[in-house]
Amino acid sequence: MTENNNVYEMKKMTPKEIRRMVKMGIVILITIVLIIVFFSSMFVVKEGEYKVVRQFGEVVRIEDNPGLNFRVPLLQSITTLPKKKLVYDVMEREINTLDKKRMIIDNYAIWEITDPASMIANARTELGAESRMGEFIFSVIRSELGAMDYDEIINDEGSTRGDLNERVTDRVNTLLERDNYGIRVDDVRIKRTDLPQENEQSVFNRMISERESQAQQYLSQGEAEKSRITAKADRDVTEMLSKANAEAEEIRAEGELEAAEMYNVAFEQDPDFYQLYRTLESYKETVDGETTIIIPQGSPYADILLGYYE
Repeated sequence: MTENNNVYEMKKMTPKEIRRMVKMGIVILITIVLIIVFFSSMFVVKEGEYKVVRQFGEVVRIEDNPGLNFRVPLLQSITTLPKKKLVYDVMEREINTLDKKRMIIDNYAIWEITDPASMIANARTELGAESRMGEFIFSVIRSELGAMDYDEIINDEGSTRGDLNERVTDRVNTLLERDNYGIRVDDVRIKRTDLPQENEQSVFNRMISERESQAQQYLSQGEAEKSRITAKADRDVTEMLSKANAEAEEIRAEGELEAAEMYNVAFEQDPDFYQLYRTLESYKETVDGETTIIIPQGSPYADILLGYYE
């Protein structure tokens, strides 16, 4: 019933009213399209990124200042590229050293986009730029390490590698600038150097043998130093003991001389007592508990024992 009423009311509208409604619909549609076009023409540049405006595949302009910008809708497209430092983990590969040893090199690079237009023109995408950069890095590292022996690469002591990372970085940048890729490498670092599995055990055994030889050399040097220190200590002790014994003998002689002088002074005061004392001392040395002594009557010793001595 409602549909019939609407149809009936439409039939009652005049041609002028119909044209007015059509125009209003067109205006609304155009307004909506314009709003959509207006908003689609806007783009925002954030901190740390490039906005590359391209038209029919060609770079028109590059915006890198943060803020709101506009483009021509449908005709122009936007490509976003990073403006900050990037880390590229280079795929590990195998190289041959100067002494024909095989090694697996694993490294990484710190890089950045310096010219987005050149990068897009020659590398197309960020992945394409990393691919070309990785090939250059491997080529330069293979050339540098290929001119060195294996022991020189893995042994930091006495190595002539010097500023290998700086040399690799400079040479890679020279190649990138030559081909106008619009990117620059800030640093190339070797993370790890490994051996193919079939070579690891033989190299490990050789390294162990070298370390054992070096340890034995250190032990021999230690033993020699120990013997030298022990001999010096023994010599010093012998000299000290000899000096101490000489001083002791000198002191002992002086003491005995002083004691003899004191005995002489004491015994001179009573020569008879001194004679008795010497006799008793001689008996103490010669007579023990099993000795039988026969003393003649009238002898001085008998007189002393019998109390006749005055």
